Amino acid sequence: MRAMVLSAPATPLQVQERDDPVPGDGEIRVKINACGVCRTDLHVVDSELPGIRYPIIPGHEIVGRIDLMGIGVTGHQIGDRIGIPWLGYTCGVCRYCRLGMENLCDRPLFTGYTRDGGFATHTIADARYAFAIGRTGDDVSVAPLLCAGLIGWRSLVMAGNAERLGIYGFGAAGHIVAQIAIWQGRSVFAFTRAGDVAAQDFARQLGAVWAGASDQRPPAELDAAIIYAPAGELVPLALRAVRKGGRVVCAGIHMSDIPSFPYNLLWEERQLLSVANLTRRDGIEFFKIVPQAGIHIRTTTFPLDRANDALAMLRAGQLLGAAVLQP
Repeated sequence: MRAMVLSAPATPLQVQERDDPVPGDGEIRVKINACGVCRTDLHVVDSELPGIRYPIIPGHEIVGRIDLMGIGVTGHQIGDRIGIPWLGYTCGVCRYCRLGMENLCDRPLFTGYTRDGGFATHTIADARYAFAIGRTGDDVSVAPLLCAGLIGWRSLVMAGNAERLGIYGFGAAGHIVAQIAIWQGRSVFAFTRAGDVAAQDFARQLGAVWAGASDQRPPAELDAAIIYAPAGELVPLALRAVRKGGRVVCAGIHMSDIPSFPYNLLWEERQLLSVANLTRRDGIEFFKIVPQAGIHIRTTTFPLDRANDALAMLRAGQLLGAAVLQP
Protein backbone atom coordinates (compact mmCIF):
# COMPACT_ATOMS: atom_id res chain seq x y z
CA MET A 1 0.00 0.00 0.00
CA ARG A 2 0.97 3.64 -0.41
CA ALA A 3 0.40 6.17 2.35
CA MET A 4 1.07 9.76 3.36
CA VAL A 5 2.69 9.47 6.78
CA LEU A 6 3.28 11.98 9.58
CA SER A 7 6.56 10.78 11.09
CA ALA A 8 7.29 13.54 13.62
CA PRO A 9 5.59 16.63 15.09
CA ALA A 10 4.87 19.51 12.72
CA THR A 11 6.63 17.99 9.70
CA PRO A 12 5.32 17.53 6.15
CA LEU A 13 3.66 14.22 5.31
CA GLN A 14 5.92 11.77 3.49
CA VAL A 15 4.99 9.21 0.85
CA GLN A 16 5.73 5.68 2.06
CA GLU A 17 5.30 2.25 0.53
CA ARG A 18 4.20 -0.35 3.07
CA ASP A 19 3.03 -3.93 3.06
CA ASP A 20 -0.73 -4.20 2.73
CA PRO A 21 -2.20 -4.35 6.25
CA VAL A 22 -3.97 -7.49 7.49
CA PRO A 23 -7.15 -7.13 9.57
CA GLY A 24 -7.31 -8.73 13.00
CA ASP A 25 -10.33 -10.26 14.70
CA GLY A 26 -13.39 -8.07 14.23
CA GLU A 27 -11.63 -5.83 11.73
CA ILE A 28 -12.01 -5.09 8.02
CA ARG A 29 -9.56 -3.87 5.41
CA VAL A 30 -10.87 -1.18 3.10
CA LYS A 31 -9.51 -0.23 -0.31
CA ILE A 32 -9.88 3.54 -0.20
CA ASN A 33 -11.54 5.43 -3.04
CA ALA A 34 -11.71 8.86 -1.39
CA CYS A 35 -10.72 10.52 1.88
CA GLY A 36 -11.79 13.99 2.91
CA VAL A 37 -9.30 16.46 4.36
CA CYS A 38 -10.71 17.79 7.63
CA ARG A 39 -9.57 20.66 9.84
CA THR A 40 -8.90 18.04 12.52
CA ASP A 41 -6.33 16.49 10.18
CA LEU A 42 -4.70 19.91 10.13
CA HIS A 43 -4.63 19.96 13.93
CA VAL A 44 -2.96 16.53 13.89
CA VAL A 45 -0.36 17.54 11.30
CA ASP A 46 0.32 20.82 13.11
CA SER A 47 0.72 18.91 16.43
CA GLU A 48 -2.05 20.89 18.12
CA LEU A 49 -3.65 17.81 19.69
CA PRO A 50 -2.23 15.83 22.63
CA GLY A 51 -1.16 12.19 22.51
CA ILE A 52 -0.55 11.84 18.77
CA ARG A 53 1.01 8.47 17.94
CA TYR A 54 3.94 8.73 15.55
CA PRO A 55 4.21 7.62 12.85
CA ILE A 56 0.55 8.12 12.00
CA ILE A 57 -1.44 8.17 8.77
CA PRO A 58 -4.02 11.01 9.07
CA GLY A 59 -7.48 11.02 7.55
CA HIS A 60 -10.89 10.12 8.96
CA GLU A 61 -13.42 10.86 6.23
CA ILE A 62 -12.93 7.58 4.38
CA VAL A 63 -14.98 5.95 1.64
CA GLY A 64 -14.00 2.67 0.05
CA ARG A 65 -14.84 -1.00 -0.33
CA ILE A 66 -14.06 -3.93 1.91
CA ASP A 67 -11.47 -6.22 0.32
CA LEU A 68 -10.55 -8.41 3.32
CA MET A 69 -12.25 -9.31 6.59
CA GLY A 70 -10.91 -10.65 9.86
CA ILE A 71 -12.43 -13.40 11.98
CA GLY A 72 -15.74 -12.66 13.66
CA VAL A 73 -16.92 -9.81 11.42
CA THR A 74 -20.70 -9.71 11.05
CA GLY A 75 -22.96 -7.35 9.15
CA HIS A 76 -20.47 -6.70 6.34
CA GLN A 77 -19.39 -8.53 3.21
CA ILE A 78 -16.45 -8.33 0.81
CA GLY A 79 -17.18 -5.59 -1.71
CA ASP A 80 -19.44 -3.56 0.57
CA ARG A 81 -19.13 0.21 0.22
CA ILE A 82 -18.06 1.54 3.59
CA GLY A 83 -17.60 4.86 5.35
CA ILE A 84 -15.07 5.14 8.18
CA PRO A 85 -15.47 8.11 10.56
CA TRP A 86 -13.42 9.80 13.30
CA LEU A 87 -14.58 7.52 16.13
CA GLY A 88 -12.74 4.27 15.49
CA TYR A 89 -13.21 2.30 18.72
CA THR A 90 -14.71 2.57 22.20
CA CYS A 91 -14.16 0.34 25.20
CA GLY A 92 -17.84 -0.44 25.79
CA VAL A 93 -17.40 -0.81 29.54
CA CYS A 94 -16.58 2.63 30.99
CA ARG A 95 -19.29 4.74 32.60
CA TYR A 96 -19.86 6.83 29.47
CA CYS A 97 -20.19 3.83 27.17
CA ARG A 98 -22.66 2.23 29.58
CA LEU A 99 -24.69 5.44 29.67
CA GLY A 100 -24.92 5.53 25.86
CA MET A 101 -22.39 8.38 25.62
CA GLU A 102 -19.73 6.53 23.63
CA ASN A 103 -18.46 9.82 22.19
CA LEU A 104 -17.05 10.50 25.68
CA CYS A 105 -15.49 7.02 26.15
CA ASP A 106 -12.53 6.96 28.55
CA ARG A 107 -10.44 4.73 26.26
CA PRO A 108 -11.34 5.55 22.66
CA LEU A 109 -9.35 5.29 19.46
CA PHE A 110 -9.71 7.89 16.73
CA THR A 111 -9.14 7.31 13.04
CA GLY A 112 -6.17 9.23 11.70
CA TYR A 113 -5.13 10.35 15.18
CA THR A 114 -4.56 7.37 17.48
CA ARG A 115 -4.98 4.72 14.79
CA ASP A 116 -3.97 4.91 11.13
CA GLY A 117 -6.41 6.64 8.84
CA GLY A 118 -7.28 7.26 5.24
CA PHE A 119 -4.48 9.23 3.60
CA ALA A 120 -3.54 5.93 1.97
CA THR A 121 -4.65 3.32 -0.54
CA HIS A 122 -5.83 0.91 2.20
CA THR A 123 -6.75 1.07 5.86
CA ILE A 124 -7.90 -1.18 8.68
CA ALA A 125 -11.06 -0.42 10.68
CA ASP A 126 -13.01 -1.95 13.53
CA ALA A 127 -16.01 -3.36 11.69
CA ARG A 128 -18.39 -2.10 14.38
CA TYR A 129 -17.39 1.51 13.66
CA ALA A 130 -17.75 1.45 9.88
CA PHE A 131 -20.95 2.62 8.23
CA ALA A 132 -22.53 0.78 5.32
CA ILE A 133 -23.36 3.69 3.01
CA GLY A 134 -24.82 1.80 0.06
CA ARG A 135 -25.57 3.98 -2.94
CA THR A 136 -25.50 7.34 -1.16
CA GLY A 137 -23.80 9.77 -3.58
CA ASP A 138 -20.44 9.38 -5.31
CA ASP A 139 -17.34 8.58 -3.25
CA VAL A 140 -15.83 12.08 -3.43
CA SER A 141 -19.05 13.79 -2.34
CA VAL A 142 -19.74 11.31 0.44
CA ALA A 143 -16.26 11.51 2.02
CA PRO A 144 -16.75 14.92 3.75
CA LEU A 145 -19.99 13.64 5.27
CA LEU A 146 -17.99 11.24 7.47
CA CYS A 147 -16.84 14.09 9.75
CA ALA A 148 -17.79 17.53 8.49
CA GLY A 149 -21.28 16.18 7.95
CA LEU A 150 -21.53 14.04 11.08
CA ILE A 151 -20.05 16.58 13.49
CA GLY A 152 -22.11 19.23 11.74
CA TRP A 153 -25.25 17.17 12.28
CA ARG A 154 -24.47 16.62 15.97
CA SER A 155 -23.83 20.33 16.47
CA LEU A 156 -27.05 21.22 14.66
CA VAL A 157 -29.03 18.92 16.94
CA MET A 158 -27.34 20.51 19.97
CA ALA A 159 -28.32 23.95 18.68
CA GLY A 160 -31.95 23.01 19.30
CA ASN A 161 -34.93 24.32 17.36
CA ALA A 162 -33.29 27.60 16.42
CA GLU A 163 -35.21 29.42 13.70
CA ARG A 164 -32.39 31.94 13.16
CA LEU A 165 -29.08 30.07 13.11
CA GLY A 166 -25.62 31.61 12.90
CA ILE A 167 -22.75 29.62 11.39
CA TYR A 168 -19.25 30.88 12.19
CA GLY A 169 -16.75 29.44 9.72
CA PHE A 170 -18.23 28.53 6.35
CA GLY A 171 -15.98 25.64 5.33
CA ALA A 172 -16.69 21.94 4.88
CA ALA A 173 -18.97 21.53 7.90
CA GLY A 174 -20.53 24.96 7.60
CA HIS A 175 -21.70 24.57 4.03
CA ILE A 176 -23.15 21.12 4.72
CA VAL A 177 -25.00 22.17 7.87
CA ALA A 178 -26.33 25.31 6.21
CA GLN A 179 -28.05 23.21 3.58
CA ILE A 180 -29.63 20.91 6.15
CA ALA A 181 -30.79 23.86 8.26
CA ILE A 182 -32.32 25.59 5.24
CA TRP A 183 -34.01 22.33 4.21
CA GLN A 184 -35.48 22.22 7.73
CA GLY A 185 -36.93 25.70 7.24
CA ARG A 186 -34.43 27.69 9.31
CA SER A 187 -32.87 31.04 8.39
CA VAL A 188 -29.08 30.81 8.15
CA PHE A 189 -26.69 33.68 8.90
CA ALA A 190 -23.14 32.92 7.68
CA PHE A 191 -20.02 34.44 9.27
CA THR A 192 -16.65 34.24 7.51
CA ARG A 193 -13.17 35.69 7.76
CA ALA A 194 -13.13 39.42 7.12
CA GLY A 195 -12.87 40.12 3.43
CA ASP A 196 -13.70 36.58 2.32
CA VAL A 197 -16.17 37.68 -0.31
CA ALA A 198 -16.06 34.32 -2.11
CA ALA A 199 -17.21 32.41 0.98
CA GLN A 200 -19.93 34.98 1.66
CA ASP A 201 -21.19 34.75 -1.93
CA PHE A 202 -21.10 30.95 -1.66
CA ALA A 203 -23.22 31.07 1.51
CA ARG A 204 -25.81 33.26 -0.19
CA GLN A 205 -25.88 30.93 -3.21
CA LEU A 206 -26.74 28.07 -0.86
CA GLY A 207 -29.62 30.07 0.62
CA ALA A 208 -28.21 32.00 3.58
CA VAL A 209 -30.35 35.06 4.31
CA TRP A 210 -27.27 37.05 5.34
CA ALA A 211 -23.48 36.65 5.10
CA GLY A 212 -20.76 38.84 6.53
CA ALA A 213 -17.56 39.03 8.53
CA SER A 214 -17.31 37.29 11.89
CA ASP A 215 -16.97 40.57 13.78
CA GLN A 216 -20.16 42.00 12.28
CA ARG A 217 -23.49 42.04 14.09
CA PRO A 218 -26.19 40.18 12.14
CA PRO A 219 -29.31 42.15 11.15
CA ALA A 220 -31.43 40.11 13.59
CA GLU A 221 -30.82 38.41 16.93
CA LEU A 222 -29.91 34.75 16.53
CA ASP A 223 -31.62 31.89 18.36
CA ALA A 224 -28.40 29.86 18.26
CA ALA A 225 -24.94 29.93 16.73
CA ILE A 226 -22.49 27.16 15.84
CA ILE A 227 -18.77 27.88 15.72
CA TYR A 228 -16.72 25.72 13.34
CA ALA A 229 -13.69 28.01 13.03
CA PRO A 230 -11.02 27.14 15.67
CA ALA A 231 -10.84 30.72 16.90
CA GLY A 232 -11.64 31.36 20.55
CA GLU A 233 -12.24 35.05 19.94
CA LEU A 234 -15.45 34.10 18.13
CA VAL A 235 -17.09 32.88 21.35
CA PRO A 236 -17.87 36.32 22.85
CA LEU A 237 -18.89 37.59 19.40
CA ALA A 238 -21.36 34.73 19.02
CA LEU A 239 -22.70 35.21 22.55
CA ARG A 240 -23.27 38.86 21.72
CA ALA A 241 -25.21 37.86 18.60
CA VAL A 242 -27.65 35.40 20.21
CA ARG A 243 -30.83 36.39 22.00
CA LYS A 244 -31.70 35.83 25.64
CA GLY A 245 -31.88 32.06 26.26
CA GLY A 246 -29.89 31.42 23.07
CA ARG A 247 -27.16 28.84 22.58
CA VAL A 248 -23.62 28.94 21.25
CA VAL A 249 -22.20 25.56 20.23
CA CYS A 250 -18.44 25.12 19.79
CA ALA A 251 -18.08 22.30 17.29
CA GLY A 252 -14.32 21.84 16.87
CA ILE A 253 -11.97 19.45 18.62
CA HIS A 254 -9.44 22.26 19.03
CA MET A 255 -9.85 25.99 19.56
CA SER A 256 -7.50 28.81 20.47
CA ASP A 257 -7.94 30.32 23.93
CA ILE A 258 -11.23 32.08 24.57
CA PRO A 259 -10.62 35.67 25.69
CA SER A 260 -12.25 36.95 28.84
CA PHE A 261 -15.66 38.54 28.37
CA PRO A 262 -18.17 40.29 30.63
CA TYR A 263 -20.65 38.08 32.42
CA ASN A 264 -23.58 39.94 30.89
CA LEU A 265 -22.84 38.21 27.55
CA LEU A 266 -23.63 34.88 29.20
CA TRP A 267 -26.32 36.15 31.53
CA GLU A 268 -30.03 35.91 30.71
CA GLU A 269 -29.67 32.13 30.39
CA ARG A 270 -27.53 32.03 27.30
CA GLN A 271 -25.78 28.68 27.01
CA LEU A 272 -22.26 27.82 25.86
CA LEU A 273 -21.84 24.19 24.79
CA SER A 274 -19.20 22.03 23.13
CA VAL A 275 -19.42 19.04 20.81
CA ALA A 276 -17.11 16.11 21.47
CA ASN A 277 -16.69 13.51 18.74
CA LEU A 278 -19.74 11.58 17.54
CA THR A 279 -21.68 8.40 18.17
CA ARG A 280 -22.68 5.61 15.84
CA ARG A 281 -26.29 6.66 16.36
CA ASP A 282 -25.40 10.09 14.93
CA GLY A 283 -24.27 8.32 11.77
CA ILE A 284 -27.41 6.22 11.48
CA GLU A 285 -29.65 9.27 11.92
CA PHE A 286 -27.59 11.51 9.65
CA PHE A 287 -27.35 9.16 6.69
CA LYS A 288 -31.13 8.74 6.75
CA ILE A 289 -31.68 12.44 6.14
CA VAL A 290 -28.84 13.02 3.65
CA PRO A 291 -30.83 11.93 0.55
CA GLN A 292 -33.92 13.81 1.75
CA ALA A 293 -32.09 17.10 2.27
CA GLY A 294 -30.57 17.10 -1.23
CA ILE A 295 -27.17 18.20 0.03
CA HIS A 296 -24.70 19.41 -2.59
CA ILE A 297 -21.10 19.03 -1.44
CA ARG A 298 -18.60 21.50 -2.87
CA THR A 299 -15.29 19.63 -3.26
CA THR A 300 -11.79 20.16 -4.61
CA THR A 301 -9.96 16.90 -5.34
CA PHE A 302 -6.27 16.18 -4.97
CA PRO A 303 -4.23 13.07 -5.74
CA LEU A 304 -2.96 11.30 -2.62
CA ASP A 305 0.62 12.53 -3.02
CA ARG A 306 -0.59 16.15 -2.91
CA ALA A 307 -2.00 15.83 0.61
CA ASN A 308 0.40 18.50 1.86
CA ASP A 309 -0.92 20.94 -0.75
CA ALA A 310 -4.50 20.27 0.33
CA LEU A 311 -3.58 20.85 3.97
CA ALA A 312 -1.74 24.06 3.11
CA MET A 313 -4.74 25.44 1.23
CA LEU A 314 -7.02 24.53 4.12
CA ARG A 315 -4.66 26.23 6.58
CA ALA A 316 -4.64 29.38 4.45
CA GLY A 317 -8.43 29.46 4.03
CA GLN A 318 -8.15 29.03 0.25
CA LEU A 319 -10.79 26.32 -0.14
CA LEU A 320 -14.52 26.63 -0.71
CA GLY A 321 -16.27 23.59 0.67
CA ALA A 322 -14.13 20.50 1.27
CA ALA A 323 -10.87 19.02 -0.02
CA VAL A 324 -10.82 15.32 -0.90
CA LEU A 325 -7.87 13.03 -1.63
CA GLN A 326 -8.13 10.26 -4.21
CA PRO A 327 -5.50 7.48 -4.16
